[in-house]
Amino acid sequence: MSERDIVVISAGLSTPSSTRMLADRLAAATARNTPVDVRVVELRDHATAIAHNFVTGFAGPELEEVLEAVRAADGLIAITPIFQASYSGLFKSFFDVLDKDALAGKPVVIGATGGSARHSLALEHAMRPMFAYLHAVVAPTSVYAASEDWATGGESTLADRVERAAGELAALIEQRPAVQAADPFDEPVPFEQLLAQQQN
Repeated sequence: MSERDIVVISAGLSTPSSTRMLADRLAAATARNTPVDVRVVELRDHATAIAHNFVTGFAGPELEEVLEAVRAADGLIAITPIFQASYSGLFKSFFDVLDKDALAGKPVVIGATGGSARHSLALEHAMRPMFAYLHAVVAPTSVYAASEDWATGGESTLADRVERAAGELAALIEQRPAVQAADPFDEPVPFEQLLAQQQN
């Protein structure tokens, strides 16, 4: 099977962050299930560019390159910290500047981190509906990691959830035809049409 491309979106704000740790675990588990080339995007590195995009309506070169990587990816891993019982503003802002059809039909696994297990429902009442609105194909299993999940005793349960979600993402990617980058020369504009446009 040919290698597929997946993009990991991590909205963690600190270094290191539990959000990035969860993202890395899901990426590694997915790679154990199917051949993938993984690219990790730390949204904090693009926060200013995302804000500028809102003001100007245009993405800078680095942000546009990230957006294009997401459009072209065969699958997506999206992880955010939970603030005030929902995804972070930076996480939502990134998907707000992504064109609305970019995730249509794309396999996605969602995950989140937080200080308390009480916030785990944010995955189902906030994140899953957002990706459904964007017409992504969201894996049935989502992964939430509270502070206690990183401690001894919680690790095995978290690892089980990571493996299950990654297996589902891998299966969705394998079922989907590989994403082909659009070739501007596939359907060239006829010369007569170009000439007519110049004359008008």
